[in-house]
Amino acid sequence: MMDTPLTLTQMLERAERYFPKKEIISRTSSGIFRYTYKDMGNRTRALASALKKLGVKKGDRVGTFAWNHHRHLEAYFAIPSIGAVLHTINIRLPGEHLAYVINHAEDKILFVDAELLPAFEKLKDYLQTVEAIIVMSDQKEPPESTFDRVYSYESLIEEGDENFQFDEDIAENDPAGMCYTSATTGKPKGVVYTHRGIFLHSMALGLADTGGVSESDVAMPVVPMFHVNAWGLPFAATWFGTTQVFPCPFPSLMF
Repeated sequence: MMDTPLTLTQMLERAERYFPKKEIISRTSSGIFRYTYKDMGNRTRALASALKKLGVKKGDRVGTFAWNHHRHLEAYFAIPSIGAVLHTINIRLPGEHLAYVINHAEDKILFVDAELLPAFEKLKDYLQTVEAIIVMSDQKEPPESTFDRVYSYESLIEEGDENFQFDEDIAENDPAGMCYTSATTGKPKGVVYTHRGIFLHSMALGLADTGGVSESDVAMPVVPMFHVNAWGLPFAATWFGTTQVFPCPFPSLMF
């Protein structure tokens, strides 16, 4: 019997191989963006290669401070697929707790939605480990910022290698993601998810008696992607080739 590690790279590669023409629809500040799982795979690989060029190594923590959209989905896979750890940061936390969880996790790079960047400008002098900010927006030029190293997400994608091959030395019990609790009994506490844990949770979401997520579905992850991986739906939906619809910034305006 083959000893195949249960990793996120296996999940993404399956989507690329079997569902290259299935769609992902994402609402952005400029309108509606549509592309396929093949396109998503290319962009995810390009992002992974860009992160390697920026010096991200296995075990490094990379934070995301963002709404639900296609760029966040790409980061969901690109970061763990180079052995780094995806740290989804709750955008509702007060500044004191934001600084605490980022410093405690020792985030090296932060992905931040352009609309949310002002929250970090106030924290610049309190962030001890952050080396660079990647701004997620439709623009190819980074906005003005007090941070020294600020990059445009789309420029990094454009300069990245869409044929990049993911690291083969990732073990299924390596950490893939993490988030922090809401600090109801003291300081926020970090919770780590392994590749294996996310893999098995995604598999469970596809069972008929649970979520029943399948290729024939259209799924819109409304649970925030900064909160327990949007209950794991973005991972499972990608693995199973489900059409995904992302509400993007300010989802309350949709209703």
